Amino acid sequence: MTRTARRPRRPLQVAAGGAAALLALSACSSGSDSSAKPDSSGAGKLSGEVTVFAAASLKESFTTLGEQFEKEHPGTKVTFSFGGSDSLAASITGGAPADVFASASPKTMKIVTDAGDASGTPATFVRNELEIATLPGNPGKISSLEDLTEAGRKVVLCDQEVPCGAAAQKALDASKLKLTPVSYEQDVKAALTKVELKEADAAVVYKTDVRAAGDKVEGVEFPESADAVNDYPIALLKDARNTETAKAFIALVRSAEGQKVLSGAGFLKP
Repeated sequence: MTRTARRPRRPLQVAAGGAAALLALSACSSGSDSSAKPDSSGAGKLSGEVTVFAAASLKESFTTLGEQFEKEHPGTKVTFSFGGSDSLAASITGGAPADVFASASPKTMKIVTDAGDASGTPATFVRNELEIATLPGNPGKISSLEDLTEAGRKVVLCDQEVPCGAAAQKALDASKLKLTPVSYEQDVKAALTKVELKEADAAVVYKTDVRAAGDKVEGVEFPESADAVNDYPIALLKDARNTETAKAFIALVRSAEGQKVLSGAGFLKP
């Protein structure tokens, strides 16, 4: 009786041991699967080219972020088209192939969203403030927005359809000042170049562009700029050809890492 009672227990113990081994093996297998998942959805998964249409004022910071993105995600390439936000918006609605649009104002982004060419809701990722750019040393002794209205002063503005031009006009209107520039430029970089080439005494541009120009120009702050701060929205485009990689680039722009680069360029937090 004792033997017959013991005999069934031995196979049960083996079975139990086998089950435990199977469970342990299953657990190891499960653990290795979960550890592999981040790799399969991480940098190695992203590939291909992303085309980003971005406001001219973003050129330096976005170029840096593009290089950073390509380094973090081997096999990807970020191609930029910089220019006036209004021109870029018109190109997008006209069918130009692009994955991401980063605009210098909600108004120009609205051109794209109203046409149904954006995917999802655009998100504001930075803000930018105006500054007067003068020649190094400020030979014209410009110290205020009103100084730009003096007779004989050669001043350049961005076209009013461009966000920097619209912001400059808003600041002038707030100050009840009238200014007739020697030229209207299609984007902020073109306006700044006029000063750098000494074809103008001053230009109203963004603080970020004055900073990017280094010692080629000198910046003059003016209080009215607080009345004309521009929000910069970014959006994935509906006809994006590389959606996942485009989303990852937008995520980098909005991340703490991306914001550090943008803040370093002089942009304000959203």
